[in-house]
Amino acid sequence: MAVEIKYVVVRGGVEKMTFASKKEADAYDKLLDTANELMALLAGAPVEMTPEQQESLAFYLAEQRDKLQNLLRGGKVTATGNKEEEPASKRKEKALKQVA
Repeated sequence: MAVEIKYVVVRGGVEKMTFASKKEADAYDKLLDTANELMALLAGAPVEMTPEQQESLAFYLAEQRDKLQNLLRGGKVTATGNKEEEPASKRKEKALKQVA
């Protein structure tokens, strides 16, 4: 019999994602924390968005955290050049399906 160690990110009593390493689980947990804070910021924005749009945008911005920080510090946004990269909303859907 093999023994496997799994790290599960749980939010509000709901399993969000399972990882093989603690480092990956911690990174995803931090991503969720950032997305939650961004949702609170977006809720007060002068632009009307549905809660689903706020959540999607917050998740995307959280995923782009490093680029966003660079931009806010006066840096430039570099083009990814990778058109095959999957949109954040699709990655989020896949991540949520893996938990189910």
